Amino acid sequence: MWAEEKVCVHLCGSVVNRKEEGMMIKHIDHIGIAVKSIDEGKKFYADILGLKMQKTEVIEEQKVKTGFFPITDSELELLESTEPDGPVAKYIESRGEGVQHIAFRVENIEEALRELKEKGVRLIDQEPRKGAGGAKIVFIHPKETHGVLVELCEKE
Repeated sequence: MWAEEKVCVHLCGSVVNRKEEGMMIKHIDHIGIAVKSIDEGKKFYADILGLKMQKTEVIEEQKVKTGFFPITDSELELLESTEPDGPVAKYIESRGEGVQHIAFRVENIEEALRELKEKGVRLIDQEPRKGAGGAKIVFIHPKETHGVLVELCEKE
């Protein structure tokens, strides 16, 4: 094992290597799935898979309605655009419904953002913004992540 890494053992028994310095990713917080309609989209996850939708929330600033399905320490997030010009509507128009982003929960979003800027990572957000459930969020540009829209989030 390298000096700059330590081994973290989670309650589930899996072992993950983490750097002692820098951004501390806790786990995959959620996977965002763009849908035309949360009511239609939830039919599969609720009726077929038996997951329970915990809540829905509208985030006006992002022109999106969200619906969350908790699964242990992570969630599935359905994203429905509230406006025809919203980011989710544009995503669906160009790529169709499906996985839109993956979110990692971090210990400290301001520290994570500072570290990304220091490393020259191309960002969508220069400052944290409000996400669903009161989380602080930032997005990393997909050109930095081999085509994956990555969200970092901090929840209290």
